[in-house]
Amino acid sequence: MTMKLDDLYETVMPSEVDPLDSVTETAAGGLAILAERGEQLVQLCERLFQENQSLREQQQDLRAKCEQLHEKNELSRSRIEAMVVRLRSLEQTP
Repeated sequence: MTMKLDDLYETVMPSEVDPLDSVTETAAGGLAILAERGEQLVQLCERLFQENQSLREQQQDLRAKCEQLHEKNELSRSRIEAMVVRLRSLEQTP
């Protein structure tokens, strides 16, 4: 049994189907996919913006805490230096 080229074409694309309809459907499907991807991209951008904002706030909090620790460290250093000076003066007193 041999199949003619016309029979194969009819199997793949029946003659009653307008080729322009399939192009329109394909274009509409492509636009739907593009719209969905665009929406996903917008959602991703919004999520990244929120995450970035949160990270900036965390960074600002950490910088403030770091500065507080630095100030406490400097205060402790000056107290220790004052104690060392007093201890040395006590050692030199007869």
